[in-house]
Amino acid sequence: MANSFTLLRTKPRLSPYLFTVLAFILLAAVILNTHDFLFIFHPNADTQAVLAELTRSNAVQTEESACDVFSGRWVRDELTRPLYEESECPYIQPQLTCQEHGRPDKEYRRLRWQPDGCDVPKFNASLMLDTLRGKRMMFVGDSLNRGQYVSFICLLHQLIPQHAKSMETFDSLTVFTAKEYNATIEFYWAPFLLESNSDNAVIHRVTDRIVRKGSINTHGRFWKGADILVFNTYLWWITGSNMKILLGSFKDEVKEIVEMSTEDAYRMAMKSMLRWMRRNMDPNKTRVFFTSMSPSHGKSIEWGGEPGGNCYNETTPIEDPSYWGSDSLKSIMQVIGEEFRKSKVPVTFLNITQLSSYRKDAHTSIYKKQWNPLSQEQLANPSSYADCSHWCLPGLQDTWNELLFAKLFDH
Repeated sequence: MANSFTLLRTKPRLSPYLFTVLAFILLAAVILNTHDFLFIFHPNADTQAVLAELTRSNAVQTEESACDVFSGRWVRDELTRPLYEESECPYIQPQLTCQEHGRPDKEYRRLRWQPDGCDVPKFNASLMLDTLRGKRMMFVGDSLNRGQYVSFICLLHQLIPQHAKSMETFDSLTVFTAKEYNATIEFYWAPFLLESNSDNAVIHRVTDRIVRKGSINTHGRFWKGADILVFNTYLWWITGSNMKILLGSFKDEVKEIVEMSTEDAYRMAMKSMLRWMRRNMDPNKTRVFFTSMSPSHGKSIEWGGEPGGNCYNETTPIEDPSYWGSDSLKSIMQVIGEEFRKSKVPVTFLNITQLSSYRKDAHTSIYKKQWNPLSQEQLANPSSYADCSHWCLPGLQDTWNELLFAKLFDH
């Protein structure tokens, strides 16, 4: 008996009504699939409306359920947290190993993100590895994106035999290989995405930061061919003053440098990134994510603490659901929304800013490797050298990857 495909193929002609129905179904599928990639932004909205708009389009939207996984609260969970032990993951850099460096409390590791009215899917390492079989996944950005990258490796590596995995670093590129899956998970250091004088992956602490305009291909040539891309850029743009923009080349003997506001410079980078995606990426083959700004907690007075304090000695999250720290610039969130809306490039926005803003307790603080000897003055005042930008692992960034996993599979 001929199968249904053969019968359909050999019919002399199809009803015009059938073509109409098929066209409607195809259009609906395109709209639903695109919904996960694009988000709409209203520049005159207040902060809460902006956040709601950014996250709403990334929620799972079906007739049966509608879930905004980025809106919720932190709950204590001793059964499933932490997702791994610090000592079980040899890939964590010493800047992030808080327990090894003497952090006395462990409550920050026992918190789970609970969205309102739904649950975050459990990170399924086996499914993730099967999905990555024969593929290349790449995280691109700064040290905060590197922290998320390392967290991702920690969530996967225990399923891979020791002889079948490796990690190597080549200048700006770090490559984790799962040999039996013919898969690589990579991190590429590019804190501004554009070429800059901070591109050395090891020695990049410069106070006079300069970004070269129109230079996305300097780094972008290394991103081509990736099947999943996860971008971030924010912290390095926040200098407290205007950004210096190079109009020519770093090789020019006489360099032409202009100044831009932080917002205008960041907009320039967003336009370049989206233009690169449009020219170099096949949306049918590549998934692209952009992770929103990672908040810092440098001013404890903002959450009711003592003046002059910061994240040092903080052991509990902020409970005020409307909290938004001054270190997370609303104007940058607005730039992201405006440029993504105009571009129509298929990007999934991972809005981790608000949920991470509550986690003043999750930073590395003083519990990390110190690259330089501490002075007596610093030792007498630990908050003076507390790192309130980076995050302990295991910890908050594991949640970022749970949300990445959820968005990767929710459509």
